[in-house]
Amino acid sequence: MKAATLMVQGTTSDAGKSLLVTALCRWLARRGVRVAPFKPQNMALNSAVTADGGEIGRAQAVQALACGLAPHTDMNPVLLKPNSDTGAQVILHGRAVGNMEAGVYHDYKRVARAAVLESHARLAAAFEAVVVEGAGSPAEINLRAGDIANMGFAEAVDCPVILVADIDRGGVFAHLIGTLALLSESERSRVAGFVINRFRGDLGLLQPGLEWLERETGKPVLGVLPYLAGLHLEAEDALPSPLAPLPVGEGNLRVVVPVLPHISNHTDFDPLRLTPQVDLRFLPSPPGRGAGGEGGADLIVLPGSKSVRADLGWLRGEGWDEAIRRHLRYGGKVLGICGGFQMLGREIRDPHGIEGDPGSSQGLGLLDAGTTLEREKQLANVAGTLTLGGERVTGYEIHAGVTRGPALDRPAVTLEDGRRDGAVSADGQVLGSYLHGLFEAPGACAALLAWAGLAAPRAPDYRQLREAGIERLADAVEAHLDTAFLLRLLGLGPVKEKTP
Repeated sequence: MKAATLMVQGTTSDAGKSLLVTALCRWLARRGVRVAPFKPQNMALNSAVTADGGEIGRAQAVQALACGLAPHTDMNPVLLKPNSDTGAQVILHGRAVGNMEAGVYHDYKRVARAAVLESHARLAAAFEAVVVEGAGSPAEINLRAGDIANMGFAEAVDCPVILVADIDRGGVFAHLIGTLALLSESERSRVAGFVINRFRGDLGLLQPGLEWLERETGKPVLGVLPYLAGLHLEAEDALPSPLAPLPVGEGNLRVVVPVLPHISNHTDFDPLRLTPQVDLRFLPSPPGRGAGGEGGADLIVLPGSKSVRADLGWLRGEGWDEAIRRHLRYGGKVLGICGGFQMLGREIRDPHGIEGDPGSSQGLGLLDAGTTLEREKQLANVAGTLTLGGERVTGYEIHAGVTRGPALDRPAVTLEDGRRDGAVSADGQVLGSYLHGLFEAPGACAALLAWAGLAAPRAPDYRQLREAGIERLADAVEAHLDTAFLLRLLGLGPVKEKTP
């Protein structure tokens, strides 16, 4: 039997589409429904490696976990990874097919649409329900032609749509009414109802507005989700909001991450942000002094990058190269992940123009190694042991670069498949690794924080925190949305609760 499909679209970016899809997936899964997530087209630099060896958006990987499934490329058949203001690497069914400017991709949408419909058909044949996440807003009328991300997809598969809006940013009724006004008649008719997200305050004061909205549109408000303070779920793409600085001088570790123009997989640092002893800052400019000094840092982490050579040039232009050398002279530590690891070496070569114009760039020279970008990406889920303390680490590799050199004789990680990953400098101050997710295992995170200078680190169980966040979202659906209406939309009717 073909699965029922329900789509969640938003009035704006960051309205809560990813969170609501995650919540619905877990709510259905714990009721015993075989459910899968789906996002036709995603534009994001946070990605994950799937069980079938491809690459999808990070948010869809989390949604798969909410369903109790291993991530699969069919869950996000089209992934766009921006590498300039007007271009992106296009990933189809988990594999990179090339870099395209926006105009070229517009013409390519016919191929992308076919991939989207193929993937959806496979999921619909294998599951009882498919919960779909839109992209941006369906009211972006300049993108309506050939749309595969929002109403174009919903019309193609003839599924109902829930429209979600964020009340916390203000103007929620204008967002909802304005979005409906910009849809075609057939598109408006498939909007089954509204969900208002991130409400805080007295719900009684909101009630007259909800009643007006239902009278004005003839569509029900399916519920109002509260603002969930302290909720953590990996971001689809946007950098997290800054946390309040921790007090200085109480044994806390100050960690700084440069905000590269093409920063990718910044979710690597979520475990650090959630560690009470760590003050993590994403900074566009380098801190004022070296390690241990006022305005300085104990650890500088160079993150992943979609355009490593371009971002390395930006680092130099902003003075980060000199700041890093000063930081090391003061005794600080430097860690590079993926593209950041490549920057630590002597040279980065891109002979095929994988990430931009063909050419080479001089690296920071902190590790005796060089990197060459090759046509085929390395995509793998891996596990191994940190050479610092022997702690187990799990993660995933997504990189086109192959790094070689004497520095790799002192690896950062010994992998279970017999390979060695990354490098540690002879003086122990610099460490590089290709592994995303390096901080997720508590033991590995604590070992790395101890290496960076934190006494008695207490690293959180990040995976447990993520699981608790998903459960909290599903509880919110159960408590605040019209679940009977949602089940009718999916054609499921009353469903027996799954026994824990």
